[in-house]
Parts: sequence; structure tokens; C-alpha cells
Amino acid sequence: MKTILRSSAVIGLLLPAVASADELSGSNTAWMLTATALVLFMTLPGLSLFYGGLVRTKNVLSILMQCFAIACMASIVWLFIGYSLAFGEGNLVIGDLSKALLSGIGSGSLTGDIPESLFVMFQMTFVIITPALIVGAFAERMKFSSVMVFSFFWILLVYAPICHMVWGGGWLAELGLLDFAGGTVVHITAGVAALVVALMIGNRKGFPETAMPPHNMTMTVTGAGMLWVGWFGFNAGSALAANGDAAMAMLVTHISAAAGSIAWMSMEWSKFGKPSVLGIVTGMVAGLGTITPASGFVGPMGALVIGLTAGVVCFYATQIIKRKLKIDDSLDVFPVHGVGGILGTLAAGIFCSPALGIFSGNGYGGENDSISSQFGVQVIGVVFTIVYTAVVTFIIIKVTGLLTSGIRVDQDEETQGLDLVLHEETGYKY
Repeated sequence: MKTILRSSAVIGLLLPAVASADELSGSNTAWMLTATALVLFMTLPGLSLFYGGLVRTKNVLSILMQCFAIACMASIVWLFIGYSLAFGEGNLVIGDLSKALLSGIGSGSLTGDIPESLFVMFQMTFVIITPALIVGAFAERMKFSSVMVFSFFWILLVYAPICHMVWGGGWLAELGLLDFAGGTVVHITAGVAALVVALMIGNRKGFPETAMPPHNMTMTVTGAGMLWVGWFGFNAGSALAANGDAAMAMLVTHISAAAGSIAWMSMEWSKFGKPSVLGIVTGMVAGLGTITPASGFVGPMGALVIGLTAGVVCFYATQIIKRKLKIDDSLDVFPVHGVGGILGTLAAGIFCSPALGIFSGNGYGGENDSISSQFGVQVIGVVFTIVYTAVVTFIIIKVTGLLTSGIRVDQDEETQGLDLVLHEETGYKY
């Protein structure tokens, strides 16, 4: 069996329950405090504004409300039981309840050489943004009560088990899966869940015949910029230290985002004759999501290839999902995050090998550095995450529908808009 990873910082991430240090590191703690704030900044306000600008005027508040409410609810779930299920001792599939209510975690408790309370908070920001990403798939048509019920069960039954299996010492960690900052845990789970929900809830009224353009691209670009900056905490923070691994993760994250933007813009320019602002910011998100699992294992040139590939592959994925298959994944969650997460997780198994020269990272492929061996592990991790997420998400949607008397608003309410129907407010006063 392969060793999980060679980097002590990454081992600290995957096995926080057993990682320990005699002394607190002030520099690492300061960096992780900053990184934690950056990741929360990604959701509030980054993702909220990014998604809010993409929907129609009559639904902008509903999107902002969903992101905000999920952030609040996920935080409480993480406090009560989520952290324990993800990072408690447990077994190879799920953690136990030894850390429920953050039992035993005091001001002196350490994870590696940072406070465990800080590690709890850092991981809390991950559990906040993951179900918030799924919001984009059912935008403009799901009941708010259904959003909350679905997100609650999804955190406990999908996110926490996958997180434990990958980062909490579970079987995928023992297998040697490389996922530095959330290719499987965040992006594949969110993307696959989004596709399942979009298929089950059905298309928006009028889709695809009726054009449904973004109502405020200025808002979307503002949110996109916040996502780009916040992503440095997401990826570089996953080193759990202020060191060279964090610095390289930050560098490759930026390179991939820039390359993804350029690639998507170029594809759109070539295909439709003009580059769009929506295209360049979507390419940025594709580049960021795709580099996430590989960010601790690749070098700058590898990141360039990953970003360029992400821009092209995710662009065509959106065309296939919406134009060919006519699936109304409203804000392209699966083709960007799901496909990007899959692509990045597989790429980590290739570009981790030192055999690739300037395109490789630091060779974190385990004892056996052969590309084929590590790539096989990555394939297993990707396939398992897809299947598990799809099956459990399907069940959760069915249960949510029973508990909330259907997950979708009726057609008249959808026509009127969720802002007025569900919240009795409007985003704009003209």
C-alpha cells in the first residue's frame, strides 16, 4: 500500500487527528487565519455576487439568500456533528462522534502546529462553499425550504463521508489519492450533485427556447474577482503552513486561472466571433476549480497545461450539457466544477511525477512514482466519488420532496419570481 503523501504539510491535512506538534507556530497560525478569512470571502460575498448577477432580476435576492442561509446553517451543522463525522477517528468510511460539539477542542489543542480550533474553522469554510456551489444548478425554481433541507442532509450524508475518506484518514487516503484542496471533496461532489438535481427538478419554464441572460454582469465580474482572490486561501491554505508548498500552490492557482480564462475566451471568440465577459470569468472559475486538487503537486508549467485544458474542455462541456442534452444546469455547475474537478484530480496523478521534467511538481506520487500507478488511484477516487455522490444525492432529493411537499415552486410562482414569492422583497426599486 502506498504511503499517503510525502509532504508533512499534506499529511497534516489528511490526518489531522493523528498530526501533532509540541509547539504552536505563530507564523503558520497567522497565515491560516488569513487563509480561512479568504475562503469565507469566496462564498460571502464572492460566490453570492457571482451567482446573483447571472440570474434574472426577479430572482437575484433568492440566490443571495440561499448562499447566506447555507453559510449559516452549514456552520452550525459543522459545530454539532459535521466536523466529528469528517475528522473524528471513526473507520475507513465515516468519522465517529468523539468530536461532536467540538468536544475536547480547547485553546491549547493543536492540529500539527496550528490551533485545532483554527483547523475546524478553516474546514468549516469548505463545507460552507460546497453546497452553496450546488445552488447554481437549481437557480430560479427550488423552494427555499427545500434548499435548506437538501443542504442539511447533503452535508451530513455526502460531504462529511467523502471528506473523511479523502482527508480524514479514510480508505481513499489510505489508497493514496492525491487531492490537495478539494477536487473530489468539493468540486466533483458539488458538480455531480448539481447534475442530479438539475435532472430531477427539471428545466426552468421556457428553457431552452426562451433566452435567460444574466441580469447584471457587473455584479458577476465583481464576484468573480473575489473568487479569484479568495481561492488563494482555498488552495495555498491547504498546505496548513506558511511555507514553500503554500507559495507554489498560490502560484500555480493563479497561472491556471489566467490560462483557463484565456483558453475559454479564445474558444468563444473562435466559435461565436466575439469574446464575452461572461466567457472569460467562467474560464477563470474553470481554471481555478481544475487546479484545486493538483495545486500542491504540480509546478508552474503543469499548471499552465491544466488551465489551458480546463478552459477548452469545460467550454465544450457547457455546450454539450445545455445545447446538445438540453439539461438546465442553470449556472453551469457540473460542466465547470464537476468536469473541472474530474479533470484536475486525474491531472494530479500525471503531473505529480518528476518524470515530466519542467511540467512536473515535486513528485508527491508516493513510493512508486510511476504515472500509471498513481493515475489508477486517481481514477478509482474519481469514479467512487461520482457514483457515491449521485446515488446519495438522488435519495436526498426524494426525501426532501416528501418533507417539503415537492421541491419546486409552481409555474405561476416561477413566472412571478422567487424574490417576491418566497421572500416578499425585490432586489431593485425602479
